[in-house]
Amino acid sequence: MSLRPELVFAHGIGGAKDLPIPVEYFLAGASAALAISFIVLTVAWRRPRYDARVGGIPLPAGFVRVVDGPVFAWVLRVLGLLFFLYVGWAAVAGPDLLTNPAFGVFYVILWVGLVPASLAFGAFYRAVNPVRTIHLLFSKATGGDPEDGLVELPRGVGMWPAAAMLFSFVWLELVYPESTYLAVVRLWVAGYLAVVVLGGAVFGSRWIAQADPFEAYSTLVGRLSVFGRRADGTLVLRSPLANLDATPPMPGLVATVSVLFGSTAFDSFKDSTVWLRYTQTTAMNTELVNTAALIGFCLVVGVSFAVATMLTGVDEGTDRSTLPGLFAHSVVPIIVGYIVAHYLSYFVEVGQQTLVLLSDPLGRGDNLLGTADWQVSYWLSSHPTFLALVKVLAVVTGHILGVVAAHDRAIRLLPRRHQLTGQLPLLFVMVFYTVSGLYLLFGA
Repeated sequence: MSLRPELVFAHGIGGAKDLPIPVEYFLAGASAALAISFIVLTVAWRRPRYDARVGGIPLPAGFVRVVDGPVFAWVLRVLGLLFFLYVGWAAVAGPDLLTNPAFGVFYVILWVGLVPASLAFGAFYRAVNPVRTIHLLFSKATGGDPEDGLVELPRGVGMWPAAAMLFSFVWLELVYPESTYLAVVRLWVAGYLAVVVLGGAVFGSRWIAQADPFEAYSTLVGRLSVFGRRADGTLVLRSPLANLDATPPMPGLVATVSVLFGSTAFDSFKDSTVWLRYTQTTAMNTELVNTAALIGFCLVVGVSFAVATMLTGVDEGTDRSTLPGLFAHSVVPIIVGYIVAHYLSYFVEVGQQTLVLLSDPLGRGDNLLGTADWQVSYWLSSHPTFLALVKVLAVVTGHILGVVAAHDRAIRLLPRRHQLTGQLPLLFVMVFYTVSGLYLLFGA
């Protein structure tokens, strides 16, 4: 069996040597692509095209009845809960080794796998979220309504709890030196369950949507699925950018996308030669330095985006503090592109390893799921040029889609006289994201 558990937490991010052209040329080309796309849009696209309230091709009535029916919903709930209990069994009773599948599920299948699953099916995690099922069963047992809690969740809370929980996860994964010990993972999951389950009991299921980091992450990425709903609830097939338009500008949304994007950028940066040399020679506590750097990356994304959107050319009297939230949806394609580029080989190869290990949750040589004899393919790692090109394409595509989403929102919000110049600050920031992101992936 070709299994290399030592790869479990070695992100396959490649390097500049993987590119068939010099990285400097590509950075210039990618920036030019963004600028050109902006120019083309401003010339050929003067009216908003994407409106999540209307449009799309209605799906067949039979398909909709099945998808929206209670049987299908409960099948997904039960599968999600059973998988949670199975992995929990491995985490509690299995060996404290990297060969324990709980690590691969937690850091790879769950965290990275949410992206392709949500792109394909929409808000995938919401449908299988074991916390929602636990909350629903508890509500039914007590005779309550899962939508209602003891008190109403204040509107100002928004997605701030999700942003905080997401930061705690990425800090655990990227900074905490003992993140590959089962006791630490168990403690984090226990805290996560306490916060989300107890919050759901107090505030109702709305709290789960705004506090569960995995559901919030999946819901944001799921906005780029081809499946969407009109304002009247009709399930339709349509452009992912039309679905993205439905992202509500909630408090904490900018913080959430900043944590997702900033943490991925930091993950690239922390393995660079410059940063490794610094952390190995500084007299300061390495964990503290990395924590400060992680916060710094998230703040750079959030502050630069907020400033750029607030500098847009709106009419006098417009509350500029609302603009970052109105444009925050345009960062989601950038996040997806960068996550695909950063974690592609990591997800494909370590994901296969995890599927193999899931058959033996207790490390006794079992083959409970019939996957223990599967072979792991390292085709991506053995074709670095192809891998590098896929990463580059993912980053550039994500940034161009971000420009398109921002442009469409801008021409809806900005007065005609500012529809060109008013978008320039945001364009400059997106070019900055493109250049710095690609440099961290391939140059740092």
